Amino acid sequence: MTNGANGGQAQEQPPQLNVLAQYIKDFSFENPHAPRSLNPNQPQPSINIQINVNAKPVAASDYEVELKLEGKAESGGSVLFSFDLLYAGIFRLTNIPQESIHPVMMIECPRLLFPFAREIIANAVRNGGFPPLLIDPVDFVGLYRQRLAELQAQGAASQVT
Repeated sequence: MTNGANGGQAQEQPPQLNVLAQYIKDFSFENPHAPRSLNPNQPQPSINIQINVNAKPVAASDYEVELKLEGKAESGGSVLFSFDLLYAGIFRLTNIPQESIHPVMMIECPRLLFPFAREIIANAVRNGGFPPLLIDPVDFVGLYRQRLAELQAQGAASQVT
């Protein structure tokens, strides 16, 4: 703690993460073979989903964090449905140590956005005539660590060449 102007102890402010806004930036759902794809006797499709997180500052302590979810369901070599969602939020990070800002943006912010993005996709898939797609919870800590390892490997590879 530090001394205040009047000689007393000043209170340190606790770290804060505030959600200022959430919004869909871009969304696409395709059901390219309807109504054939809606046949109830379809075998269980294979579903592939990719998730990416990006963040950028928009003001001194405000950051836009984007959660991108892309996926498609395929059966018998044809696409049943596909989606592409870019869901974002504006977050205010205050009293957070500088070295912790990046992990908070890339882990905690998408963790807060994910349930809303999941619901958007589930509703779109259901409205497309399929059972709702309930995406499993995402380990954003694991994704963050994986991305850091990839960047470190790229940095090591670029130093060799």
